[in-house]
Amino acid sequence: MARIMERGLRRSVGVPELFATAYGNVGSSIYYALGLVALHALGLTPVVFMVAGGLFALTAKTYAEGASMYPEAGGSSSFARHAFNELASFFAGWALTLDYIITIAISAFFVPHYLGAFFPALTHGPGDVIGGIVVVALLALLNVHGLKESGRLNLFLALADLGTQVLLVIVGFVVVLNPSLLVNQVHLGTAPSWSQLIFALSVAMVAYTGIETVSNMAEEAKDPGRDVPKAVNLVLIAVLGVYAGISVVALSALPVAQDTHGHYSTLLGTKFESDPVLGIVEHLGVGHTVTLALKYYVGVLAATILFIATNAGLIGISRLSWSLAEHRQIPAVFSTLHSRYRTPAFTIVVYSVLAALLIIPGKTDFLGNLYSFGAMLSFTTAHVAVVALRIKEPDRERPYRAPWNVRIRGYDIPLSSALGALGTFAAWISVLVLHREARTVGIGWMLVGLVGYVVFRRRSGLDLTTPVKIDRGERPADFVPLAYHSALVPIFGTDVSSDALREAAKLVGEDATVDAVYVLRVPPQVALDGPLDREEAAGREALEVARLIGRREGLKVRTSLLRTRNPGKTIVDEARRLRSDVIYLGTTHAPREEQALGPTAVYLLAQRPCRIIIQTDNRLRQPA
Repeated sequence: MARIMERGLRRSVGVPELFATAYGNVGSSIYYALGLVALHALGLTPVVFMVAGGLFALTAKTYAEGASMYPEAGGSSSFARHAFNELASFFAGWALTLDYIITIAISAFFVPHYLGAFFPALTHGPGDVIGGIVVVALLALLNVHGLKESGRLNLFLALADLGTQVLLVIVGFVVVLNPSLLVNQVHLGTAPSWSQLIFALSVAMVAYTGIETVSNMAEEAKDPGRDVPKAVNLVLIAVLGVYAGISVVALSALPVAQDTHGHYSTLLGTKFESDPVLGIVEHLGVGHTVTLALKYYVGVLAATILFIATNAGLIGISRLSWSLAEHRQIPAVFSTLHSRYRTPAFTIVVYSVLAALLIIPGKTDFLGNLYSFGAMLSFTTAHVAVVALRIKEPDRERPYRAPWNVRIRGYDIPLSSALGALGTFAAWISVLVLHREARTVGIGWMLVGLVGYVVFRRRSGLDLTTPVKIDRGERPADFVPLAYHSALVPIFGTDVSSDALREAAKLVGEDATVDAVYVLRVPPQVALDGPLDREEAAGREALEVARLIGRREGLKVRTSLLRTRNPGKTIVDEARRLRSDVIYLGTTHAPREEQALGPTAVYLLAQRPCRIIIQTDNRLRQPA
């Protein structure tokens, strides 16, 4: 007698997808960080980016170790939970929440600035503020309704973005690079002054927004211990190379100049502060026609990349809030789903409103400084947590280990994490000292969160440090992988077609086993292992019907329920794992978007892991 089997999470994300997601977030920051840093660092902008890049490299290594050990949503919050307690976890998670809100706000705010290549009114207030709020509102609405991510589109755009940035560097090196000019425009102590230099260093970490993305995606990686570190290293190489090259080209095209009052500045940080890459394009000196074409192309690409980065921030904060609510750190309403769309609508709306409020002042330097406040707290916590875990759980399997390990009192301590903690903490102190607005809002945010945490835990009858997780019910234990050749029948919705099961069995022989697979699509706004009780119950009912049909028809039917964000890929992976001879896809009873040749059928036909039979409106399609 067959049983309904749940095989746990469906890990289907490889290195290309991890790289695309991370670079799409981190790489997008060049479109606003360049102007923010150049405003203060002047001729030392490339140096400032490299120093900040060094901290980013140390932080990335720390996240690679932590995420490979604990491939789950939450990032630094998750690391702190395992290393310390719930209070430390919430502290990191609340700082990270601030970062996600700022990522949403700053990415959305710069979308209209790059669309200003077509509509100049969007390059200044109130056009840019209105445009940024519209971007947030539009994405919030789409996410509430269940916006689906496209891994292939993200990969394509990330590669297009990287290719464009590399092209700008190459063209800039050929056309405008002037090494002597780069050296002569630096007057350390004057342009920039020491205070400006320190100020710029504290702002520069905004250039590396998005490293938490890799940690959140680790729960979906095929092999977190191998894939996450590899993706991190690729992102490091790409980001540091691009930032070094573009900042050098930028200061050759838009050099530091002294006005009649003796004040030093660069157009990169004044006129083009809100669209620095467009400023570079305009001053490459490659002719009017080529410049105009490049300007339009970069405007569209940058706006698209920033739009996707805004959406990634919404998805990231949804997953983080889900994790915090699941561990009883914030109210459970943040982990509830919309009754119709099955997305965390409350979370999306609340944080979208906060992001929109931060856009209203139209102050990009304020957003950058505030991001640095939360990021440095979160990064410092991650570094300290990874060091603490080396002491607390020295024998735990670590698929990836942060480098430069030294033996101290019998423990392997990663110097990279220790140095990273010192560097990010020093950067946080500089934000406190030098950025009054960030200091006021950032400290206020953390205090409000901590007070709310204490009140919520007390009212829930919980102490502040003991881990507690919402009981979602025990999952059945995993089962030994199947070894028989079989037909695989994907099930959509709750209406199981006995024809599909019977016909599939005929294709592989009278005594063959048929695998009925219910593929549960998980919305991108929900953690991959998040509770979807209603959907799982419907899946179990459908599989029970399949089992009963099999018994009535004399078939050997095995059933399984798989979670995924990509049904087509999951079916292909399952067919390969089971070594199925045929996939029999009956779309007659499928949801409307999957009837006829829907996206899942198209994916199966493109991959063809085995023979594919598609039944549409009682007609069979049998691709060769």
